Amino acid sequence: MTTASISRASIDSSSLASIGYSPEQHILEAEFRRGDVYRFFMVPREVYDQLLSAESKGRYFNSFIKGRFPFAKQVG
Repeated sequence: MTTASISRASIDSSSLASIGYSPEQHILEAEFRRGDVYRFFMVPREVYDQLLSAESKGRYFNSFIKGRFPFAKQVG
């Protein structure tokens, strides 16, 4: 698992606080409002782009990312 930093941008969502993406590694990093940060692996760029443009980012995340990609909770 990589430890490289992924910069995140704040987004307008009731469940997600910020998201970032590494196109080289296909890693989506999501910070939730409660403070937890997760990395999702093997995420295609199109999925990240669609998440950014989704009307409801939380709904898109739950439908097209959660449970569909391997993930790891970030510590520290």
